[in-house]
Amino acid sequence: MKITFLKVQDKKQITTITALARVIWQEAFTPIIGSAQVEYMLEKFQSVDSISRQISHDDYQYYQLNQATLPIGYISFKIHNNELFLSKFYILSKYRKQGFGKQTIKFIEQQAIKASTRQITLTVNKYNTNAIKAYLKMGFINKGAIIKDIGGGFIMDDYRMVKNIG
Repeated sequence: MKITFLKVQDKKQITTITALARVIWQEAFTPIIGSAQVEYMLEKFQSVDSISRQISHDDYQYYQLNQATLPIGYISFKIHNNELFLSKFYILSKYRKQGFGKQTIKFIEQQAIKASTRQITLTVNKYNTNAIKAYLKMGFINKGAIIKDIGGGFIMDDYRMVKNIG
């Protein structure tokens, strides 16, 4: 099955992304970081206002992933320092392991090439073992740990991963 990538540009589309984020983050991250941090991060990074600001002021691009007309996930990235930084890459659990992740990485690689960069970077929670395995399988290399204070008494305890393309 193929997916399509819909560029997020208006408040209705952003609202769809926030709804997807709520479902995906609560399911995936509550067991890893707890509900308090999930709620904090959803408000700080994935609210309508936050995503609108990321798109309009911070040069992030958001895309909704659709299987037929059904929204199944989303991505967000930014071109910075001659690399594509993949900030968000989330697919609803019932649509994982169906090849949509690989299709999405190919799309991201195409975006990096269009932007004349040959490197994709991302961060992933150290305890998100399924995502880490998927990224390694798709050609990413673990470049080490990053701990970042995100406010509210919370940190992001991640690995930085890199994939060279082209």
